[in-house]
Amino acid sequence: MPEGGCFCNKIRLNFTGEANGKVLCHCLDCRKISGATFSNNLIIPENNFKLESGKPKEISKTADSGKRITSHFCPDCGTTLYRTGESFPGAVIIKAGVLDDPSFPDNNVPAGELFIGHRVKWNSEINGAQQLSGMPS
Repeated sequence: MPEGGCFCNKIRLNFTGEANGKVLCHCLDCRKISGATFSNNLIIPENNFKLESGKPKEISKTADSGKRITSHFCPDCGTTLYRTGESFPGAVIIKAGVLDDPSFPDNNVPAGELFIGHRVKWNSEINGAQQLSGMPS
């Protein structure tokens, strides 16, 4: 069972089973909340997601997709842990970087990339990953 938490470790989470999807997102919102040029995301069925400890703060907005999305983050250290919203009903979008196992990203290559029009020019597409200009339909 993959486990993870925020930078200060006050909020802990885990999930069971396999992810419904593994995607990089290049949207401008993901750039902002990650502080990086893209985010690495796991789409987890909400029934398989568990918040073990702590209480995240939330902020909601209309995303680049035009749909509402809520970011769940640590009120102490500011780490964005996961997102929920209309684009992925019944799912929790976990930020792969919060998982404890440093080899998890190596062993779980994203199968898709979203908002590729915002991908920075020096970052190559993932070989064999589906390339989408927006959200999957």
